[in-house]
Amino acid sequence: MQVSAPLPPGLYLVAGPIGNLADLTLRALDCLREVDLIACEDTRHTQRLLARYEIRKPLLSLHEHNEARRSEEIIARIRDEGIRVAYLTDAGMPAISDPGERLIHRCIEHGIPYDVLPGPSAVVTALAGAGLGATPFSFRGFLPVKQGQRTRELQTALESESTTVFFESPHRILGTLQLLATLAPSRLVAVARELTKLHQEYRRGPAADLAAHYQAHPAKGEICLVIAPVQLPRWLKPGELPVDPD
Repeated sequence: MQVSAPLPPGLYLVAGPIGNLADLTLRALDCLREVDLIACEDTRHTQRLLARYEIRKPLLSLHEHNEARRSEEIIARIRDEGIRVAYLTDAGMPAISDPGERLIHRCIEHGIPYDVLPGPSAVVTALAGAGLGATPFSFRGFLPVKQGQRTRELQTALESESTTVFFESPHRILGTLQLLATLAPSRLVAVARELTKLHQEYRRGPAADLAAHYQAHPAKGEICLVIAPVQLPRWLKPGELPVDPD
């Protein structure tokens, strides 16, 4: 299903900015201006984005705690009323460590037309900017909170032939880096922080070095953690990796 004017009835999954509001695509803007209803993870957050572009539409919240119920409601309205519905999460592509998976599944199950409008993604932005090799890669979502599960996830990444990307909380990133420094102190890792925002930061180096840095300089904001594969790309030599100044 192609997005064109006028939009046919259906669901439109829209990738939103991950920080910089100017990163909303032209196609996404056209879609948001034309749909009948915008479902979103947080109506207050989405209202700020829409206000930037002077878009006024009815909003409906759909988040992790009500996705099952709201999905049924949205499916019914598209089917019975023939409306166009866009869905936005707070940042990036819906359904990628965010609500939206169940909504898409229900569309498929009920034969409801849908389209996915590509756009910003913290995962691929961090992967490209980390400079540790991007193909192949594995995205593992948020690291577990429990220490044992977290250790197993990190050990799997350290043994992987793929570059691994995690989401991580600023309150836990230091502990995670210290754990990595214990498991593999010389493994190259990168912290991609506050992507596309004013205080964006990419910091790379051996796990032990990054643990020491963030011990002295506590991290703030949204964080992606990128771990280099067990065998580095031939073009990447650890001794040639630029040293990030403190």
